Amino acid sequence: MIRFAVIGHLAHTAGDFSLSDMPGGAGRLDILCRCVNTSLFLSHGMRRDVEVYLVLLGQPDPPKTILFSGERVRYLSPDERSAGSLIKKALALPAGDEFRESTPGVYIRKGGLPDLVTGFPFARLDESGTDVRTAPALPENYLLSDHLNMTEEETILAGALPVYSVGPRSLHADHTITVLLNELDRRAL
Repeated sequence: MIRFAVIGHLAHTAGDFSLSDMPGGAGRLDILCRCVNTSLFLSHGMRRDVEVYLVLLGQPDPPKTILFSGERVRYLSPDERSAGSLIKKALALPAGDEFRESTPGVYIRKGGLPDLVTGFPFARLDESGTDVRTAPALPENYLLSDHLNMTEEETILAGALPVYSVGPRSLHADHTITVLLNELDRRAL
């Protein structure tokens, strides 16, 4: 199983946003939606061996984590509005300490990055890390940030994690996932 955890620093934690204004009114939720689609969709199918964790840190009730399971997800189309709609439905549910399913394959819970990094051995994606093309082996779980750099607290929390890079330049989060999945696909052949 390959896992991606994407930190959404401004992403709203209530479903009171408009699907027509996810970049502004939902705290750049559009970025997280693109990460979901990039992680899960193939040209004519789905990556059933991928999970995507969205760590929402925006107002009014942070932190919340939404999980998209490639194995179980239904009703997801390859556009931002579709992913945004499923996130909105998840945020409409009361969130507790355990994941609760909102629609098939989409889950929500209270909690954020500390809960994830204690649950799985993540590697952090950053330009300063070991190039994925030259690394002898690659992990299965990756942590990356939205359009903002990780905060000092997040960097300290992720400080013990191994760091990998998809190249020397800073890429959009969804593009980073694409390059990484391409490398993982090549190694699996």
